[in-house]
Amino acid sequence: MDDKSKLHVVMFPWLAIEHLIPFLELSKCLASKGHHVSFISTPRNIQRLPKIPQNLSLFINLVNLPFPQVENLPKNAQSSTDIPMKKTQLLKRAFDGLQVDLATFLENSKIPIDWIIYDYASHWLPEIANRLDIPCIYFCLFTAATLCFYGPPYALLSSKEARLTPESFTIVPNWIPFPSDIVYRLHEILPNFEGFPDDISGISDVTGDVPDTYRFGVAIRDCEFIALRSCVELEPEWISFLSELNKKQVILVGSLHPSAQVSENQDDEKWMVIKEWLDKQRDESVVYVALGTEAVLSQNQINELALGLERSELPFFWVLRAPPESYVDMLTMLPNGFEEKVKNRGMVWTSWAPQVNILAHRSVGGFLTHCGWNSLIEGLGYGRVPVLLPMLNDQGLNARLLVGKKLGLEIPRNEQDGSFTSESVAEFLRLVMVGKEGEVLRCNARKMRGVFGDENVMSHYIDVFVGYLQAHK
Repeated sequence: MDDKSKLHVVMFPWLAIEHLIPFLELSKCLASKGHHVSFISTPRNIQRLPKIPQNLSLFINLVNLPFPQVENLPKNAQSSTDIPMKKTQLLKRAFDGLQVDLATFLENSKIPIDWIIYDYASHWLPEIANRLDIPCIYFCLFTAATLCFYGPPYALLSSKEARLTPESFTIVPNWIPFPSDIVYRLHEILPNFEGFPDDISGISDVTGDVPDTYRFGVAIRDCEFIALRSCVELEPEWISFLSELNKKQVILVGSLHPSAQVSENQDDEKWMVIKEWLDKQRDESVVYVALGTEAVLSQNQINELALGLERSELPFFWVLRAPPESYVDMLTMLPNGFEEKVKNRGMVWTSWAPQVNILAHRSVGGFLTHCGWNSLIEGLGYGRVPVLLPMLNDQGLNARLLVGKKLGLEIPRNEQDGSFTSESVAEFLRLVMVGKEGEVLRCNARKMRGVFGDENVMSHYIDVFVGYLQAHK
């Protein structure tokens, strides 16, 4: 590649590990083709990143920006994994304080910058980029269906189109012209209305906080085009409509499936303990259970989930971690005698676990998941059938999309409080794992492995994306 065709791309993700990792994966894809990347975040988040392969490290410059201190935000909190959901706005307030240092970096870059790739939260970045005459891209880490549901800029930024009540998010919005069941359940959207500003069309006069609707609206409106982490094999109708709805070019980057991480973690001590247990299980017999680190399960939900796993009579590996700012021993929250009853076929793991390694293991067949898009991509990329138990953010919308595509089953919940029963957990796990009716789901999951987990298919998406960057810089 000649020097003129080489790119210098700036990456600036939101402060959540679910955003940092895909931005890093895309950075590695660009670096593998000889392009230079400046990956910008805060010191603690840079430290959290997986080690960059040696052959790519020369092309990726990790840039630390000092993190502003905000009142009531814990001193070392620099990511959504460090805080409970109720403090998310404080984290975003601190994130917005990075504007000056980021602008200084962009202005003083010794290598001319061809593109800035940014996340939804940095609604202020396009204005800085425009002043410096640098084109920018909104990198969407949600499905096309989710972004369509959230709405185009005219709806997100208009008080006339504002959805002011939780109930308004439980119906199909008027800008979607075809039948759809991709909506929130009431219990899923209610947490988003706790402690957030009422004025969704701009900045709250009281707190200075910026609502997510405004962040999304400006991020979409002011980008050159939308880069989307998805593929036409999954949601062709939504991808096509997303471009039409926002009047923006949508360029796909594929799944960015992190299969390379498996080989990177082979010698990890925790992984060796887990692997030893998984090696003893039959092929595709184990249910992997992981509901993320940000959702807070109630005592009743933990009880019902545990009893459901017990009643299913299936082997399982359950990652049950304490939520941010909690020091509770999660094992004490399990029903009395649970571990003894399931000791011959189940393991409860209460610390960090190498999810990619686990999903890649031959013994894992199903994945009881909170439906984060990262986790779903990882699971489907290995052909694991998801059993869907959404908790926060876009997860309910993801669940509805996969159910509609016959790629998973969603555990029934109470519409108001999100409660579920152990009977339904056991029933749906058995149906997905061993039931005759679940064969179509297992077949479809195996097909999706040939899409999300196929390096050749995904490399084509990256080639098209890079070609677009080179042609339009």
